[in-house]
Amino acid sequence: MSEVVDIKELNERIQKESAFVDMITIEMNKVIIGQKHLIESLLIGLLSDGHVLLEGLPGLAKTLAINTLAKTVDAGFSRIQFTPDLLPADVIGTMIYSQKKEEFQVKKGPIFNNFVLADEINRAPAKVQSALLEAMQEKQVTIGDQTFKLEKPFLVLATQNPIEQEGTYPLPEAQVDRFMLKVVINYPKKEEELLIVRENMRKDFPEAATILKTSDILNARDIVKEVYMDEKIEKYIVDIVFATRYPHEYGLEHLKDMISFGGSPRASINLSKAAKAFAFIKRRGYVIPEDIRAVCHDVLRHRIGLTYQAEAENMTSEDIINEILNTIEVP
Repeated sequence: MSEVVDIKELNERIQKESAFVDMITIEMNKVIIGQKHLIESLLIGLLSDGHVLLEGLPGLAKTLAINTLAKTVDAGFSRIQFTPDLLPADVIGTMIYSQKKEEFQVKKGPIFNNFVLADEINRAPAKVQSALLEAMQEKQVTIGDQTFKLEKPFLVLATQNPIEQEGTYPLPEAQVDRFMLKVVINYPKKEEELLIVRENMRKDFPEAATILKTSDILNARDIVKEVYMDEKIEKYIVDIVFATRYPHEYGLEHLKDMISFGGSPRASINLSKAAKAFAFIKRRGYVIPEDIRAVCHDVLRHRIGLTYQAEAENMTSEDIINEILNTIEVP
């Protein structure tokens, strides 16, 4: 009984603490029309300390959305345009010799910011991607013999273009796994596109106002961790991830030859974190199965390896996730 009272109290507290989510959404909607899922995904990454990979065709407001989110928070922002001639030093920084002081000094790179936009991440070679991904995982950068901790919050928001694959360097599976979410962005609806055209024809293009400090984000992250998750929900998450590894144990024998590898424990952790953040965005103090289903595709789509047979049969990781969600019993 005391637990029920606690949840009620927690729910009321989270409703109060999550009020800023609506404010961020209002500010972002001034600039971004439609793309509700994209805005929610960026907020999930922000609230659960997870990096986000956005995939979509050019012109779908990927960069604009990230720019706008950075404007709503009073934080450092940098944009790195990834190109084939980019070097790791262009991202993390390097040692420069100072003639005045007669010694080498550290010149920090654009990664030393709260929000880092890695635009078209698959255009740069593997060594540059590795430099960025080490910083994402370790939250620190080594230049010469010095190691620097990155400021909190530190969030990498990367974009990639699914077409024009000539001359690109696709991210290896181990590196894609560092991203909490991989969000696929589609074209807007007809009415939304009409609004987009109108907005862009106006004399003054709307801008988002700054409404939060970095300390507000760190505070919100602590509260997100307090969102209640029942044991049955935890078991549901583990069952979903295990079904990507051993589908035959869940009555999905036909998927066994379609999957080359399933989600790692990082998938289970990120599914839990994303579900808690999603409940927080929906201003709830507890996680329900619908939260898991809402974030499942974004958390798992880049963590399931497909076999040649799956590709020959035109089966995608989306289809596999759908089958798993439709088969596993909802608590």
